[in-house]
Amino acid sequence: MSAPAWLTPDWPAPPGVRAACTLRTGGVSAAPWDSLNLATHVGDDAAAVAENRRRVRAALALPAEPLWLEQVHGATVCQPSPLSGSRPLCADSIVVRARGQVCAIQVADCLPVIFATRDGSAVAAAHAGWRGLASGVLEATVRALGCPGGELLAWLGPAIGPAHFEVGDEVRAAFVAWDSQAATAFAANDRGRWQCDLGALARQRLARLGIRAVSGGHWCTYADAARFFSFRRDGRCGRMAALVWLESAG
Repeated sequence: MSAPAWLTPDWPAPPGVRAACTLRTGGVSAAPWDSLNLATHVGDDAAAVAENRRRVRAALALPAEPLWLEQVHGATVCQPSPLSGSRPLCADSIVVRARGQVCAIQVADCLPVIFATRDGSAVAAAHAGWRGLASGVLEATVRALGCPGGELLAWLGPAIGPAHFEVGDEVRAAFVAWDSQAATAFAANDRGRWQCDLGALARQRLARLGIRAVSGGHWCTYADAARFFSFRRDGRCGRMAALVWLESAG
């Protein structure tokens, strides 16, 4: 029986901040969700998802069940209280300041972005597909964290890369209308459409927020079927999770 696999962010996080992004291996789900699917909304067997979540919690020594979100590709940020249960919250970003609470973002092409304050007092995770980015989910997350960009660290997890993310004029227009620099994140292809670089768009927006300490963003979910789920590649598939939390005292 293989164990859950994950990426450990290589970023200058302060002591007490932990983070991981799961891969698709080390679970019990059957195809097409094979095997470490962590989502309950994709048609997978509920018992398999529960076992996969249990395995991740044990392997990462999580202090609690992650705070799973009902993600809707928007810019709503939730800030659960320390007494919040594990009921899914309808949002695309989550900020916590209490030790022992685990932020979770589910992805299978959209870009997960995790944040930490330099003093280790708060962490956050945002679900940043193109709709969320255009809606301002990163800006909303930083507002909720309530500190200047220079006091924040960010890490970009696995997402669909520009070679495989083809979009239409309406997507490019949504970003260029906000900032003309966004045009550099789109390359015209020979089909009259655009190859979109989600990571570049996120970095541009983070830079505008004053966040210079940005790490990660080097993986393409579409291109690496052995490690990552990809909705655009496979249609029906599982979901990975980007997780960040503050370690419990003691």
